[in-house]
Parts: sequence; C-alpha cells; structure tokens
Amino acid sequence: MTDLMEYTKNGSIEIIVGPMYAGKSEELIRRINRAKIAGLKVIAVKPEIDKRYSVSNIISHNGKRTECNPVKKVVEIESIVENEEFDILAIDEVQFMDKSLIDICIKVADSGKRVICSGLDMDFRGEPFSTVPNLMAIAEHVTKLTAVCMVCKMPATRTQRIVNGKPAKYTEPIILVGATESYEARCRRCHKVPK
Repeated sequence: MTDLMEYTKNGSIEIIVGPMYAGKSEELIRRINRAKIAGLKVIAVKPEIDKRYSVSNIISHNGKRTECNPVKKVVEIESIVENEEFDILAIDEVQFMDKSLIDICIKVADSGKRVICSGLDMDFRGEPFSTVPNLMAIAEHVTKLTAVCMVCKMPATRTQRIVNGKPAKYTEPIILVGATESYEARCRRCHKVPK
C-alpha cells in the first residue's frame, strides 16, 4: 500500500477498480478514514444516480459509510473543489461520470492534491466501462480488486447482470443501478453475455 503522505506532496491520482462486491467502496472509505486520522481534509463525492443505500453517504455493501456530496453532473465537482479547502478529493462510482471528470482529476492533482477514485473497470458485458480506463492510464496508483465468483467460488474479475434469473443479453442498457437483485460477481469462465 502507498504511503499516505507520499501521494499528497506533489499531487496524485489513485483509482480502485474491480467488479461489484470486490470491496471498492470499502477500500475508498478506508483511505478516507486514514486521511482523516492524519488530520487531512477530505471532500467525498458520488453520482446522485447511486441511491442504493443512501443519497448523502458512500456506503459499501457491508455497511461501512462516510458522508459525501451527491452530484448530478461532473461540473458540480469542479464547483465544490473551487469553493472548499481540502487535501484529498475522493470520488466513488466514477463509471457513472462523463469524460470531463478526467480533466477535473488532472487539474486537482496538478494543484498538489490527492485524488482517489473508485469504480467498475468493466461493464456487465465485460467491456471497458466509460472513463475508467482513461483514469487508470493517468493514475499514479491503480488497485485492482477481485470478488468471489458466485458460480465456481474462484476470484472474480467481472460483473454478471441477471435478468429474470438469467444472464442479461448484450443488447441490454449499460447502466442499471442495482445490487444483489441484479448483479453477481463472476470469473472470466463463468461470466456469460448472450449475443
């Protein structure tokens, strides 16, 4: 794991990725809490679309939580960081945000601040998700987590969408906010996407 102060001296971007149920939000919350213990000011943000457990908190599937600013559009993040003093910008569920997020992350990191992002690196089809691959490319530190495949119990790197008890078809919409009722973690072999 990275040294907490190393990534705050010159600015940096970190990203935590993996499938659903890998512990991405939990790891983001852990890093936020460590920063707060060190006396650093953290601004936490998530897209308003993610209302699964709370509107104004980042909450992991196992119940860990931290307060955050819900935003409808990425431009709201820019307004927040321009009007508040902070050391770290933490952003959850980055796969739901448009490519303008990349410019904001770069601007914040270039100003000497630490940016920590978390999100799905692949959509339910097993394809790169939104802006996440670009964030991974420009990040100083990438943490790729795995979950447990719900079929074979091996490490899972993918997210299986389930519709009426069966794998979702490739033609289904990319974004569907949900949890265990709609998604399972799967390994490459057990992940199925009917064409």
